[in-house]
Amino acid sequence: MRAALISIATLLMAACSTAPSNQQAVADLAPTGKLRAAINVGNAVLAARPATPGGEPTGISVDLARELARRLGVPLQLVVFDAAGKVVDAGKTGSWDIAFVALDPKRAAEIAQSPPYVQIEGSYLVKNDSPLKSNDEVDRKGHRVVVGRNSAYDLYLTRELKQAEIVRTPTSAQVVDTMLKDNYEVSAGVKQALENDARRLPGVRLLPGRFMVINQAMASQKGKEAGARYVREFVEEVKASGFVAHSIDLHRQSSAVVAPPGDPK
Repeated sequence: MRAALISIATLLMAACSTAPSNQQAVADLAPTGKLRAAINVGNAVLAARPATPGGEPTGISVDLARELARRLGVPLQLVVFDAAGKVVDAGKTGSWDIAFVALDPKRAAEIAQSPPYVQIEGSYLVKNDSPLKSNDEVDRKGHRVVVGRNSAYDLYLTRELKQAEIVRTPTSAQVVDTMLKDNYEVSAGVKQALENDARRLPGVRLLPGRFMVINQAMASQKGKEAGARYVREFVEEVKASGFVAHSIDLHRQSSAVVAPPGDPK
């Protein structure tokens, strides 16, 4: 009898210890009573603009936001941006509770980031008559590489390129048009977006392969540890369960792959 009472007491104590943790996660992630999710429609792999006026975006990141709101038991509010850099800047004013941006050391100083949920590729695009044939030829004096300001590949190439000059546009959607208009040598971006540009515009081609793997993660506000922990666990679970893979298939984003478990090495 005494052992049974101890077991019941232990279970009650465990329940009491876990309930506040979940309550704190909800408080961290939905302080206004809604989950405000920043969606970047500038990355076509992850989100697409509404098909009809007044509609909501669709895509992998939207599916994840909806599932997280469902599990938290709160309404979802989508906050739409056209560039990742604008998402990060808006986070500084508390305009969102969660966001979907690529992992980067610079961003980690400003926002809490989960392990990646998908991986996509960063590629280069050049004009057909360019002498460039491979990625390792890009970083040369006199080459100008056009990137979307504060995108994952802007941050990466800012660290990695030693001789080529970086030219920044307000959004990634403007990169290839700017390269052609101003006669720059190279565009950098998400491979699928550049492939779409190559179909849209004559006289351009992608360089073979990739210059980086872009690890796309979920972000939450710094200093809200229970919320950040909940998001990390959520990401690992939706990868393992097949939810992310199903969303990739649903939105026909074959250029994205489910990220491996845990943080990248």
